[in-house]
Amino acid sequence: MLEISKKTNLLEQKSYKYQLQDVAEPNLYRDVYSYTEVPKVPFNHRRTPMNMPENIWITDTTFRDGQQSVEPYTVDQIVHLYKLLSRLGGPNGIIRQTEFFIYSKKDREALERCRELGLQFPEITTWIRASREDFKLVRDLGIRETGILVSCSDYHIFKKLKMNRRQALDHYLATVSDAFDAGVVPRCHFEDITRADFYGFVVPFVNELHELSVKAGIPVKVRACDTMGYGVPYTEVALPRSVAGIVYGLQHYSDLESSNLEWHGHNDFYKAVANASTAWLYGASAVNCSLLGIGERTGNIPLEAMVFEYASLRGTFDGMDPTVITEIAEYFEKEMGYRIPPMTPFVGENFNVTRAGIHADGLLKDEEIYNIFDTETILNRPATVMITKTSGLAGIAYWINQHYKLIGTPDEIGKRDPMVVTIKEWVDAEYENGRQNAISTGELEEMITELSNGKF
Repeated sequence: MLEISKKTNLLEQKSYKYQLQDVAEPNLYRDVYSYTEVPKVPFNHRRTPMNMPENIWITDTTFRDGQQSVEPYTVDQIVHLYKLLSRLGGPNGIIRQTEFFIYSKKDREALERCRELGLQFPEITTWIRASREDFKLVRDLGIRETGILVSCSDYHIFKKLKMNRRQALDHYLATVSDAFDAGVVPRCHFEDITRADFYGFVVPFVNELHELSVKAGIPVKVRACDTMGYGVPYTEVALPRSVAGIVYGLQHYSDLESSNLEWHGHNDFYKAVANASTAWLYGASAVNCSLLGIGERTGNIPLEAMVFEYASLRGTFDGMDPTVITEIAEYFEKEMGYRIPPMTPFVGENFNVTRAGIHADGLLKDEEIYNIFDTETILNRPATVMITKTSGLAGIAYWINQHYKLIGTPDEIGKRDPMVVTIKEWVDAEYENGRQNAISTGELEEMITELSNGKF
């Protein structure tokens, strides 16, 4: 039959509703995922309409997925990071939620201490497996929303759970029903969705969840989990790898509202950020991230990256405070002992540092030439240079002006200044004598103090 779509306001066919296809053998998509070869990207040339939601936001999994790949955080560390997340997300709650493990005494203590802070954002949620025993933990804590693991590919259903599709679906629905009975919003984590039979299992499952939701009068959320990073952002890609196709299909064939749809990706093929942005563009309101991208294997979507994606797409930070990103990076390194790769965008030690003399010359004339944006204002991280054999006179002059805050003052020096020339001669001699590492801050400060008679 035909009916007017509430989303497009156009007549659309609603004559077919996808039913569960309970197969005897698992569909492992061996033409795409042969395992002995690099996964292939099949195209079907079907265009998916872009459908950016009115409101988009970020959710966090630092204390859940993020903790699975590093030394467990202490309670104090979790509380401090939670406060930083709240400041970063701002008063409008662009970082809307964060999820906690609840299996250990330490997990529950961290959750309670964060809850005692009384912060509106990010809202504290939990994560459990699809078991009634796990759900008892959520019910006892009085949590409003919990994630529930509902693995959806045949790799997991047949190989891990040792079930068929119907058995798995009924198993999941039992835990979801418990959540509804207790008045808890279930957020169903569709693990491994980029290897799942989309129309044979995923869509029918979401339809059954929707029916339960309507009866309970409680919304159900779906987190589409690209567990292995197989999703791709290109247009006209076939399922199950199409991010746009997954987001569109969940909305169009399962009547899932954007506000109840979330994307969770991994970075195995360097596409985590692009895939998350694609999910936003094609209809998911939420993207799930972790601080610094810390997570399983290659990590999750870096939360700090999506802060900038948000600002790029919306033209505003909407109250977010990006300078907190620098505080977070410093806390991870100095207080938690986590080493951030120095070239990491926004948070790495060298993300806005240049070594090349020609680049330093450009920075000296106008830092906008070689800096991505005003990193000092936006991130509290001024552009700087590292002094090496290729830095040249300009690099040394820029380092002095930036390090001693001389830029724009009467004391600002040029690259022909005698002190700069003397330092350049010393630097050249160091490398001619076999030096390999960069000149340290301490070495430069000592020489500058001597040459300037203590002026700087």
